Amino acid sequence: MMSQLEQVLASHGVHTRPLRLAVTLLCHGWQRFDDLVRATAAPRRSIEELLAALGEDLERDTHALRIRPGAVAGYEPFRTVGQPETALAENRELLARVARYVDGVPPPLAALDHVQATAETVLRRALWLDERYDLARTRLLFLGDHDLTSLAVRALRPDARLTVVDLDERVLDYIDSVSGRTITTLHADLRVGLPPAVVASADLVFSDPPYTPEGMGLFAANGVRALADPPLGRLVLAYGYSPRHPALGAQVQRELASLGLTFEAILPDFHRYHGAEAIGSAADLYVCQPTARAKKVKARKGGIYTHGPQSVEARGTRPALVEKLLELAGEGAEIRAADWSASGAPASGVAVDLSADPGPWLLRVLLATNAHRLAVLVPNAHPDLGNAEAQASLSTLVAGKYRLRFLRSTPDNKHAVVVATAVGEPVDLLLKAHARLGNALPDGPPDVHAHRLIDLPRHRIAAIVPYL
Repeated sequence: MMSQLEQVLASHGVHTRPLRLAVTLLCHGWQRFDDLVRATAAPRRSIEELLAALGEDLERDTHALRIRPGAVAGYEPFRTVGQPETALAENRELLARVARYVDGVPPPLAALDHVQATAETVLRRALWLDERYDLARTRLLFLGDHDLTSLAVRALRPDARLTVVDLDERVLDYIDSVSGRTITTLHADLRVGLPPAVVASADLVFSDPPYTPEGMGLFAANGVRALADPPLGRLVLAYGYSPRHPALGAQVQRELASLGLTFEAILPDFHRYHGAEAIGSAADLYVCQPTARAKKVKARKGGIYTHGPQSVEARGTRPALVEKLLELAGEGAEIRAADWSASGAPASGVAVDLSADPGPWLLRVLLATNAHRLAVLVPNAHPDLGNAEAQASLSTLVAGKYRLRFLRSTPDNKHAVVVATAVGEPVDLLLKAHARLGNALPDGPPDVHAHRLIDLPRHRIAAIVPYL
């Protein structure tokens, strides 16, 4: 008769090695639960089942677990050869440098599905990219880079041509600061669209997208749009799912295949994370080659994340809130989508629902919309409304175009409304936020001439305001 531990191992078929490694680690000494998940790349639930099967042989203290020393010998048949991953010993100095970068990155945002990759993973990505591709001659684009893989590549290959497009203003500011602006940084929400300057500009695209079919599809489709010659280029993606739920993996792979992507390689458990224990704190590395018929699909307007107001389950705005928003925008106001890809026609009154705004959208909509009066619905906890300093900062950025009023807890205690009223003599560039800065602001910083004001990171926009 099989023991409970044997039953747990048998239920995993050929995929027992992660659990056997967990047994080995527990035999060696105290292990924190999250470290055990990350070292083995086994899902949280599988580790929990393993621990339950150990019964009274499992010892616990406040923060760690182990197999009691007197019982270790009995677990020899369940152990595996091999030790947990070591820290890339041949690149210790570079790893220490990457670790410092990772330590300083702004905290993850759950609403953007941020889960921080380990420093070892970030460096491994850079080393793998450098081994596989000629980075000195490759234009490498990162679609989202909270993990700071761009900084690891820059440290490894100072001559590489790197661009980062991200929704998170904090990450763009941090990368600019650490890299000394040797990495091009641009702001975008991929549901709205890529900045024109990066369309058909890259030879290689790297991304760690939200792990939903919608998120993977959106980021991959924009990756195809970013490639100068899709069949010659490559998309390198991170994606993870629990081996307990292979249907989720199949769903994402169908989404990628439907875009005309072929899987050149899938390297299992290549990436490790602090968190994401449901999928074993690990993800695979996908190398995708676009076919000649690869689809360049339009941006999705729905949810793509797994958490928060932008998740795939999130609902739309209640009619009562929209009615109040239109009232504040003035008589005859029109409702517009949360979209700053184009300025749209000038209007007397415009209302925009940004109730799912994670932070960056408000400034973009203020720059993109030309109206006598603009009313924008945002979360009451929006970062631009948090205190007088935050409100003053936003007001200063758009002072040449709008005068702002901040109505907290309006129409209810979960929302706020920002009412923008046009100033008498607006600054021309703020009315033309989609114009190429080389033409609209020839005396501005040379490194932004190829870009539009609407695509610059917020801290770069603030630096340009004195030129207006």
